Amino acid sequence: MTWESGADLVVVGSGVAGLTAALRARELGLRVLVVSKDAAGAGNTSWAQGGVAVFRPDEHDPADSVRGHVEDTMTAGAGLCSRAAVRSILGAGSEAIDRLRALGALFDTDADGSLSRTREGGHSSFRVIHAGGDATGAEVQRALSDAARDGGIPVLERHCVVELLRDDRGAIAGAVALDAEGRQGVVHAPAVLLATGGLGQLYSATSNPDVATADGVALALRAGAVVADLEFVQFHPTVLYAPGGARGRRPLITEAVRGEGAVLVDVNGERVMAGQHPLEDLAPRDVVSAAIYRRADETGAGYVYLDATGIGAGFAERFPTVFAACRAAGIDPVREPIPVTSAAHYSCGGVLSSVDGRTTVPGLYAAGEVACTGLNGANRLASNSLLEGLVVGGRAADAVAHDRRCGLRTRRSSPDVAGASAAVVDRDLLQRTMSRAAGIRREAEALSEAATMLDRAGAVRPLDSRQAVEDSSLALTAQALLLAAQTRNESRGCHRRTDYPDTDDARWRRSIALRLDVSGWLIRTEPELIGGVA
Repeated sequence: MTWESGADLVVVGSGVAGLTAALRARELGLRVLVVSKDAAGAGNTSWAQGGVAVFRPDEHDPADSVRGHVEDTMTAGAGLCSRAAVRSILGAGSEAIDRLRALGALFDTDADGSLSRTREGGHSSFRVIHAGGDATGAEVQRALSDAARDGGIPVLERHCVVELLRDDRGAIAGAVALDAEGRQGVVHAPAVLLATGGLGQLYSATSNPDVATADGVALALRAGAVVADLEFVQFHPTVLYAPGGARGRRPLITEAVRGEGAVLVDVNGERVMAGQHPLEDLAPRDVVSAAIYRRADETGAGYVYLDATGIGAGFAERFPTVFAACRAAGIDPVREPIPVTSAAHYSCGGVLSSVDGRTTVPGLYAAGEVACTGLNGANRLASNSLLEGLVVGGRAADAVAHDRRCGLRTRRSSPDVAGASAAVVDRDLLQRTMSRAAGIRREAEALSEAATMLDRAGAVRPLDSRQAVEDSSLALTAQALLLAAQTRNESRGCHRRTDYPDTDDARWRRSIALRLDVSGWLIRTEPELIGGVA
């Protein structure tokens, strides 16, 4: 080992959930270390455009309530949300926003000084607060990063976690990490919080940055944890289309543009969402994405248009990020419709955890997109993600402190980890395979063929670099997602099976949970109750 360190809590990830947890842990007197595989703040949080969905008792639509937010979330989740988890997380939203504002986050306000609110798909009221027009995530990240820096919270930037250490009882004992030069070290700790974000890089086109490589899911599986609902990958309905099938991260066209009156039309000028859902262009994301995919396929164009010309000259001020992306592509959204398509956006499932971040492995916690708390179900409601990170991130730190007081500590462990290795698959092959077989439309034969292809293409290699770690994480998570998608023989939320187009509540109104057996094979398991929430 080239270095060793110690902490009470290691936070893996420096987005909204990770930094919220780190700040709260420091407040509780814990020694905390944040590990970020890139520059701090390089993850999904900074790219979140729309806002934070929250009911605030002192400023809200007359007909809105926490109950209304809960019902909208339950409806979007298509029968798989935990009502207890939804109530718990959304009910804590206003207080979480107050804490964030106390750290210096600046949200957009109306003339009377109240927070500006907009509406997004699936919401029955205007309850989405925002910052910088369409730069909410960037402002949240700025406030948290500044607070962490000013508070002296140590952040190991450009360090990639290879694996989690466990003691002889199976409890977490720390983490092994690599620096940018591939030098290995150990951080000893009785608690690790996974806040690694999503898995968008499983697909050829995504709204996610390069760091979203499913690291947390793979780390958790290898540490013995249970994951659930991985088949539910939300495709954002509207990213900027580029001719020729552009790869990698695509500029997002926030759902709030439709909340302000924009409508989807096909290349013939026909409304895409007319008759598809009572909320039409503001339907839940799974409905809109499927409709766009179908219409783009029917017309042969490969895309549809988002017509925002009715918003007028105020578009650039309200949506500066979207406006800049459109202008860079030679499009003037004030005067012409925007060509859009769908792309992988958000993982509704992840590491099975409670609303305070506890997982099925003692000492291992999860928060944010990497976690499966029961909030999202089969399809996340727009703008619930930042709120979940704020609420569960803070609660996870409280849970760590509580568990320490109760004596739930690990025994120091220093196993030989120099030979860590795992199966990796060529990333281009993996992304093309997953996009073809496990995208918006799925069917049994393609899913099975994809799993076989990736298994045969895998090669066991040392995890001695960030790329090797990322590729191994993508390979393991891809197989877990494919297994879950093959198992769920129905269509629900953002999981659409062409061979099973109907929703089957009698058989499938439950989560599919997976873990690794002692031989390293993925197997189904029953979702376990964690703190009363499955």
